Amino acid sequence: MAIGERIHFFRIMRGMTQKYLGMLVGFPERSADVRLAQYETGSRKPKADLTAALAQALDVAPQALDIPDIDSYIGLMHTLFALEDIYGLTVSETDGEVCLKVSKDKSKDAAELLKMLCAWKEQADKLSAEEISREDYDQWRYNYPKFDTTQHWAKVPSKELSDVLVESFKDKLKTD
Repeated sequence: MAIGERIHFFRIMRGMTQKYLGMLVGFPERSADVRLAQYETGSRKPKADLTAALAQALDVAPQALDIPDIDSYIGLMHTLFALEDIYGLTVSETDGEVCLKVSKDKSKDAAELLKMLCAWKEQADKLSAEEISREDYDQWRYNYPKFDTTQHWAKVPSKELSDVLVESFKDKLKTD
């Protein structure tokens, strides 16, 4: 989840308007909502000092807003927290071990993530049963979803490319 989406998520959770949050971090009243909207939509990315101010105003750690660095334990934890928010990831204990679970009932995205995790488990099980080699397993992981045969993937143009194409052909599109 991009930083703008996280700002939006926490702002809504806290019951704040864009104008209110913008003013909390020091933007002028007349442009506070516009500035916040630019960050939430991703048209602008806040610098570290603004990210820290937004985090303080939203009462969260800066890592909870920014795209986490999973090379640190704290960054990894904030990634897991974001997955909880988006996909309904839950932490529980089974047979004395901590487990992470995805609730397929949380949303369509959660159900899709669960399918992907099941595909991963299928490959891990094959490796464990020595049906595939470690090299085959790594090839599957490092090229995912290229070799995933459990789902049908379609290549979709980026939003930027899609917007450019729509803009280029808008006069040729028929509107009835």
